[in-house]
Amino acid sequence: MKSQIQFLTTPTVDTPGTSLLLHFDSKRYIIGNVHEGSQRSALQRGKKLNRITDIFLTGKTEWKNTGGLIGMILTLADSLRSSAVAIAESRQTAKLKQQSHESLAQFASKDKADGRKSMHGEPPVLAKPTLTIHGNRNVTHTLATARRFVFRKGMPVDVDEIQEDNEDGEWHPTWSDENIRVWAMSIEPSRPADTSIQSRPQSPQKRSFDAFLDQDTNPAAPTGAKLHLRAKLTEQELHDQQLRRGVISDMFDSDWRLDALFETPLDEVKMPATLFVRNQETRKVERYSGPMPGGTQPLPKINVLVRRPWPGALIAHLPPTKPSSTALSYIIRNHPQRGKFLPQKAIALGVPKGRSFSELTLGQPVTTQDGRIVLPEQVLGPGKPGGGLAVVDIPTDDYVANLVSRAEWKEPTVMEGVEAVVWILGPGVIQNQKLQDFMAEFSHLKHIVSSEDCCPNYLSLDSAAAAAIRLHLIDPDRYPVPTHNNQVTLRPDNAPHDDSVSNQWIAATRGLQIQLSPSVVLQEDFIVSSLDTTKVLEEMPKDALYLAKAIKHEIASQRFQRELKAQDLPSPEAEIVFLGTGSALPSKYRNVSGTLLRVPGSGSYLFDCGENTLGQLSRIYTKEGLLEVLRDLKMIWISHLHADHHLGTTSVIKAWYESVYGEDYFEPESTKLFLTDQLLDPGKHMLVQKRLFVVSDEAMNRWLEEYASVEDFGFDKLVTLNVWAAQPGRPGTTRMEWNGASVGFNTIHPKLNQAMRTATGLTDLAAANVPHCHGSKGVSVTFPTGFKFTYSGDCRPSRALAEIGKGSTVLLHEATFDDELRGDAQAKLHSTISEAIGVGIAMGARRVLLTHFSQRYQKLPVMEGLDGQRTVLEDETAEAEQDHMAPIDAEEAPRRPTPVGEMVEEENSLDDPLLTNPLQRSTSQSRSPGSPRISKVISDRHKPQNDMKVGVAFDYMRVKVKEIALLEKFTPALLKLYDQSPEYDGDAKSDDVESAGARNERLNREKTKIGGGRMGRVKQSDEERADVRKGVSLFDDQEEGEKGKGDAISARGNAV
Repeated sequence: MKSQIQFLTTPTVDTPGTSLLLHFDSKRYIIGNVHEGSQRSALQRGKKLNRITDIFLTGKTEWKNTGGLIGMILTLADSLRSSAVAIAESRQTAKLKQQSHESLAQFASKDKADGRKSMHGEPPVLAKPTLTIHGNRNVTHTLATARRFVFRKGMPVDVDEIQEDNEDGEWHPTWSDENIRVWAMSIEPSRPADTSIQSRPQSPQKRSFDAFLDQDTNPAAPTGAKLHLRAKLTEQELHDQQLRRGVISDMFDSDWRLDALFETPLDEVKMPATLFVRNQETRKVERYSGPMPGGTQPLPKINVLVRRPWPGALIAHLPPTKPSSTALSYIIRNHPQRGKFLPQKAIALGVPKGRSFSELTLGQPVTTQDGRIVLPEQVLGPGKPGGGLAVVDIPTDDYVANLVSRAEWKEPTVMEGVEAVVWILGPGVIQNQKLQDFMAEFSHLKHIVSSEDCCPNYLSLDSAAAAAIRLHLIDPDRYPVPTHNNQVTLRPDNAPHDDSVSNQWIAATRGLQIQLSPSVVLQEDFIVSSLDTTKVLEEMPKDALYLAKAIKHEIASQRFQRELKAQDLPSPEAEIVFLGTGSALPSKYRNVSGTLLRVPGSGSYLFDCGENTLGQLSRIYTKEGLLEVLRDLKMIWISHLHADHHLGTTSVIKAWYESVYGEDYFEPESTKLFLTDQLLDPGKHMLVQKRLFVVSDEAMNRWLEEYASVEDFGFDKLVTLNVWAAQPGRPGTTRMEWNGASVGFNTIHPKLNQAMRTATGLTDLAAANVPHCHGSKGVSVTFPTGFKFTYSGDCRPSRALAEIGKGSTVLLHEATFDDELRGDAQAKLHSTISEAIGVGIAMGARRVLLTHFSQRYQKLPVMEGLDGQRTVLEDETAEAEQDHMAPIDAEEAPRRPTPVGEMVEEENSLDDPLLTNPLQRSTSQSRSPGSPRISKVISDRHKPQNDMKVGVAFDYMRVKVKEIALLEKFTPALLKLYDQSPEYDGDAKSDDVESAGARNERLNREKTKIGGGRMGRVKQSDEERADVRKGVSLFDDQEEGEKGKGDAISARGNAV
């Protein structure tokens, strides 16, 4: 059986760790770091992850190594579920084909019914796929902190936290299955770190890991092949760990349903909860609107229908843990290969030919007719040990001595067949003398080193980088070339070690493969070369460059420059930087949500912080520039707890903390902030030290607090503000709390208000509940210059958002779907492009930027029409419909909860379908009796300001407020670019599928006949057409100069 292990990632700024994929035909394993950006890298490489059953995490349990784990699990859960459904349906189809024609017709009818059932109920899976995560201490706690926003069904997740002890002197593998055997090595540093200094909240007692826990005492432990190195906990610790494991079970394998309602007496309902009653006349379920438990009115003696709380929501606080300094490594081997079957020996021992021969070949003993037992080794030739390798993770020099002195290295039972070592090393560790001596001693092994010291900061996301480079050629002022460096300073031939070990190791490279069986071979044929920037430029569509050159000439004209200067915008130099413009999950071209706002004289502000936001920042800015951004960062706003909007927050906070306070910062007890001090004078303590504000729903800040006991990422230096939305029509009533203390910009305490303004650089912040999920909020922030920035987060067009954002300078609004998918937008509580523009019109925004596009629009969203004149604004209803006690990520929930056994009826939906064009409302979408009233404001009653401009965001785009008007000008060049741009990732493109660029061209031609649209083709005067003609001729003269830009971009990257 062939097997090989391949490097998926090596350290770069947006793939900050090392991931390896171990491949067998039957299953896959991930080994190493599951860092932020892991799944996006796999997608870029075309590596399917649906057969992964086990993840072996190396190193310490910290976000740097595990930041992509939650997103990876969500993707795997969806992938495995889809795969299981496909397999079951395939087998069912195959079974039907074996029936007679008469039976086939009978089964077809049943299959049709079953197919409908599988679309709305549980899929006909044969067995639940299971994912097992093997890792260090605190992996369970890390996953359990996500219980408020992660919910998947049908894929159990088991966590094996490895704590080893080899007291029996036997070298049994730590874990094994039908393919591999694994020996885990837990390495402690030579100088143990004091983990109790900075972590908060702290554990109430020190954990004990000095003996073994019997498997039978842990009912939550996974089944199958076990890690039998289980640490023994105290009774309290065992209870805490079982609680965490129970939470994880509920997160991924619960039978809880959002659409199941249970009858309960009204006076026994625990609030908050959404209540329903059955209409006695229509027998349909309706929202209960009478007196509520806990209110002032007397309660009627009736029964109501309520959801049972999701089990994860019943755990308000996880028991605290404590940072672990242990770094985990593995020795992994294939099973031994059996020798060749010797039939003559079998016959001599009386074994009959046939089935008995097969059983012996498979390693099974057989019994002869005379009762003798014949063992496989009696009839097999000499076997061969299974090939293997070690994956060793050493964060710092402090771990080297304990690692190289491990007994495993000289134990034949463990090392037989091991012929390679993959070293995952922290900065500077490769130069450790003890490590170099070890490599020299074990020179018969192949040593592959993955470290930022010897691996270049290449462009790891080729598709996104190529797109950015092409955009740079269209508009270099708004689209920078991603920073990169294909050179390294440390190579095997210049590493500072003795000549005796010169060239002893090789640097890891993306795609480098190690074959493990039938023999261990280093295979360099699969290495993925760095992006050829020169080729990207050579394949750039010429007509797109012609258009761009003409547009640049037009923009440079004196007339246009006069218009730009006459815009009269507050904070015209404020810059919006797009770090992720896609929705749901990362794609090759768009990362998930994240936007940086930089306002001169005030600070920098992040609006949502999806996975790998820090990596995106590191591609846009140089190291020095990134340090400046982080030190200037004042606030992070998280709109809601869907994973694609906040899983990058921890790494950004840690980078901010290290840039402001230093990696080795130590704070004496005398200067630490205590809760009592903060409650007495919150304003004072906002200003005593530099702090970062994190403003969001309470659940977000609880997540940060719970994770803070896993590692010190700077939580003590945060001001975590829980925010409550403003009252309708009163933006100044937004309420905020910091650890229970009421704070804000408009409180009755002038000193506190001033402290907030000084610490944040803002003069006001207003929040609004928006229709999406529980806790979803939009925000509007105002600066001393009068500059006002409003951000929608994810939502339907919201009246409340339009109110708080009235008079905004810039509106950043989600535009997940194009107008043809309005039904999808309504069902998933998102907005279309025209609806987003309509919100801008309603609030009188001067500039509107569109982001958060569905990943179906890989490069360019369909920009037809873009006319928001008839957009309908909705009152916030999702907040009421989404139970506080339900998981935010309940992905299978229908729009209306129903009693058990009752089917969801479309016409009785609680959500009123709101269409941009009322003439398109169908009869099936009309509001039913009993559904709640949703206020509607037709925005074409409010005429837009004449100078309102609209722009579409791309990843890595940087645009100043004064430049947003320029974005529209480049639309024709972008359409031409994306209609002709080549693919760099091998994606197949169907000939009968109309590209977004072609479709936009067609739609714009159609709109030109009827007057055009807001962002259609550039309308030109005679003077402008003359400028364009002049610009094209100038471009002809300079065409040769453009050809040399490939080398210039490569050189620029190498110099960064």
